[in-house]
Amino acid sequence: MSAGQIAALIAAGAFVLLVLLLAIPLIKLGRTLDEATIAIRKAHTNSDPLFREANTSLTHVNTQLERVDGITSNAQSVTGNVSALSSVFTATLGGPLVKTAAFSYGVSKAIKARKAAKADGDGKHTRRKRRGVRK
Repeated sequence: MSAGQIAALIAAGAFVLLVLLLAIPLIKLGRTLDEATIAIRKAHTNSDPLFREANTSLTHVNTQLERVDGITSNAQSVTGNVSALSSVFTATLGGPLVKTAAFSYGVSKAIKARKAAKADGDGKHTRRKRRGVRK
């Protein structure tokens, strides 16, 4: 046996060792892919009832949304009617009500001013009496 043959045997042994070391992860990867394939098949077979139920749920949701749409349109018409009613109320009673409020405010101010003037006049009179007593 020559040195070249020994080197070839060592290289062949190293290659066999390398193949064995790489075969283990490849076998594990193959098992993982088989499990993934099985999981995908199960998910596919179980997804049909799920999609049917989701479709039924969406149908019910759409029905409820149609009802809510009707309710909101009725609420919108009620809002428009209330707005028109408040406009009519403001137009018919707003002006006279404001005038009455302004008149009553003016009368109360005038009464207060008259009472203040009367009290101020009484105060001057009593001050004059006091001055007269002192003189």
